[in-house]
Amino acid sequence: MKRPLLTIGLPVLVVGAVLFFTLMPGYLERSMNVVLDHEPYAISAEARALHKTLVIGDWHADSTLWKRDLAEHSERGQVDVPRLQAGNVALQMFTSVTKSPAGQNYEENATDAADNITRLALVQAWPPATWGSLAERALFQGQKLHALAQRVPEAFQLVLNRADLARLMQRRQRGEPVVGGLLGTEGSHALDGELDNIQRLYDAGFRMMGLQHFFDNKLGGSLHGQSGAGLTPFGVQAVDTMQRLGIMVDVAHSSPQVVEDVLARSQAPLVVSHTGFHGHCPGPRNISDALMQRIAAAGGIIGVGYWDGAMCDISPRNIVAAMRYGIDLVGVDHIALGSDFDGSVTTAFDTAELAVLTEEMLRAGFSEAEIRKVMGENMLRFLRQNLPPA
Repeated sequence: MKRPLLTIGLPVLVVGAVLFFTLMPGYLERSMNVVLDHEPYAISAEARALHKTLVIGDWHADSTLWKRDLAEHSERGQVDVPRLQAGNVALQMFTSVTKSPAGQNYEENATDAADNITRLALVQAWPPATWGSLAERALFQGQKLHALAQRVPEAFQLVLNRADLARLMQRRQRGEPVVGGLLGTEGSHALDGELDNIQRLYDAGFRMMGLQHFFDNKLGGSLHGQSGAGLTPFGVQAVDTMQRLGIMVDVAHSSPQVVEDVLARSQAPLVVSHTGFHGHCPGPRNISDALMQRIAAAGGIIGVGYWDGAMCDISPRNIVAAMRYGIDLVGVDHIALGSDFDGSVTTAFDTAELAVLTEEMLRAGFSEAEIRKVMGENMLRFLRQNLPPA
């Protein structure tokens, strides 16, 4: 009787495994990247016409973390190339998530907490090299974008330098519906504690690096860690190396002391890729307004997010109110979009529906010049000034 049971059981196990690895990734993402059900937004003819003429850019989306084809329109998540095209997005920064602590919260996370991304890598059947190496996870996610650019060059182009950026904008001016993608990291634990990995990631196309995510790391303290520490000696070396190569430094999840230390040392303006403003939405996710003013005074750029931890209220009207608050606080030249789409967040719209922000800005009395700058011209200018040359 043993052999028949084995003969029957093995196919059942195989089928069960196939179903698990096929269905579970989609189930997980549907529960984590949520767009609230809503009636179609009412967009005026004026807003539609203006939106079509905008250069639109977003500093932060975690779409490469998930197991789906970004070349295809998906019914889950918040970003893919067809939806970027529908939203008239010209520039999208894709940030590679490599570690996320179990029990993740905005107040305090232990560095040695169990890692959610390890589990996700296993469920999504990532290559074995990614199971134990954070650098390999970043490289694997980056390779997805390289492959995407090769498969659908008419719709998606990687932007690695100023020459690529110029070519992208020329293509769009000719009427091509091409989206430009950039590569960044969600925290520099992705270095695996090795300075040489900065060069390795740069060679793979990474042009922005966050310093921390939800926990303290070898570079210094996180805004959500336990130490509140500033830059470590390793962190100083890492920032110097990044800026020597022309990698933009993102302090979106860094402790206030890390931000202070980087400002004191930096030879280039900083990015806060996805955030809110403490004076508009008080809470542990948003650093002080005074520190935001210092970042802007040094030429930095601040991406306004769309999720509750940064906004307190995720309605399009309130997101636009946060933009107005930011403009009044630091000046219109320093405000941009930083959605955090596909970052395990709930939003009121996806990237195809960005015209709702144009509509709400018009209703709120924004000038056309303000709308153009916030929606993407500030990001375009910053990239032109801070990407490596050809």
